[in-house]
Amino acid sequence: MVLDNNSTDDTVQWIESLHDARVVIYRSPESLGMEANWERAIAVKKNEFMTLIGHDDILHSDYLSAMNALIEKHPTASLYQSHFKFIDANGNDVRPCMPMKEIQYADEFLKGEMTRTMDSMGTGYMMRSSDYDALGGISPLYPNLIFADYELWVKLTNLGYLAVSGEEAFSYRLHDSASKLTNGEEYQRAFGRYVLFLTGIKEQNQNIKAVIDQYGKRFLLYFCQSLSHRLLKTSASARKTSVGAFIKKCRGYAQLLIPDQSFRPLAKPKILAAYLLDNAVGLKLFRLYKKLQGK
Repeated sequence: MVLDNNSTDDTVQWIESLHDARVVIYRSPESLGMEANWERAIAVKKNEFMTLIGHDDILHSDYLSAMNALIEKHPTASLYQSHFKFIDANGNDVRPCMPMKEIQYADEFLKGEMTRTMDSMGTGYMMRSSDYDALGGISPLYPNLIFADYELWVKLTNLGYLAVSGEEAFSYRLHDSASKLTNGEEYQRAFGRYVLFLTGIKEQNQNIKAVIDQYGKRFLLYFCQSLSHRLLKTSASARKTSVGAFIKKCRGYAQLLIPDQSFRPLAKPKILAAYLLDNAVGLKLFRLYKKLQGK
């Protein structure tokens, strides 16, 4: 099923030229934002299982057989995935994904995300269409869908567990994707929505709460640092939030997510540096430094 977003590059004409009844095109009469286009996946008629893939990633020829074998081995799992490799814009191998356990419950999956010991992308996951629809699918409330897939995978895994095939069955392309190009303003808004989701789900699952209590501070500090620096790189015309204001938001997130723990972001040198550089002179120096680094 192809959700064509009012394309102008002859995609529809090429697909129609295949004369293959198995390929169904859902055309949009107008150009939609990314969020609205992906939201259409709920409305289309689907088979029992489904997977999502962007136009630039690659499912290997054995992907479906690997998923079928995994479903037969783990019929009670609520989410399925395989190992994969990263490729560059030209299709060259970059590296394999980090190893994953065959069975992961929601708390283990979230731990991998929070500690960055697991490569979790938006491609390769397979799920039951009924579960996808019941959970609302990929939430369109996240700008550029940043963190929207994280929320969905945690929700799905929380229904049962994630089963992982040891086969390397797809390739994920590293390039200037939406996540890389999203400005700091939108990214930090998406991050805030994801924190609110985590705050809610930790009250439903004590194992998830234990993971958040243990790793929540590390998670918040990582994104407080990375998104502070992303804000510095965001143009003045696209930015409404200062680094200082975002750090204040992070303190608020900590009160929600880890209320009994001390959270001192300015004690981290790189966060402090971003805070001190967020002025006319500092921004010029920061951007010059990034330009010299080629970033």
